[in-house]
Amino acid sequence: MEQTKTEEFTTHLPQPMAEKIDRLAARIDRPRSWVIHQALLAWIELEEQHTRLTEEALADVDAGRVLDHETVQSWADSLNTDT
Repeated sequence: MEQTKTEEFTTHLPQPMAEKIDRLAARIDRPRSWVIHQALLAWIELEEQHTRLTEEALADVDAGRVLDHETVQSWADSLNTDT
C-alpha cells in the first residue's frame, strides 16, 4: 500500500480553543492532531461544496435560468395558504 506524503503545518490557536480541542480529544480517546485533521477535512469539504454550488448558481444565471423577485415573493406568500 502506497503511503500518502504528508506536510507539517504549525499554527497558533487561542487558548480556549486549544483547551476545547484537548477536552474533545480526551473524550473520544484520540490525539489532538487527529481532531484537528478531522476538523480541517470537514471544513475543506464544506468550502469545496460552497464553491461548487456558487459556480452552479452562476452558470444558471448565465444561462438565464432565473426567476424574478415578484415570482419568488408570490410563491413565498403562498406557502401559508391553501393555494
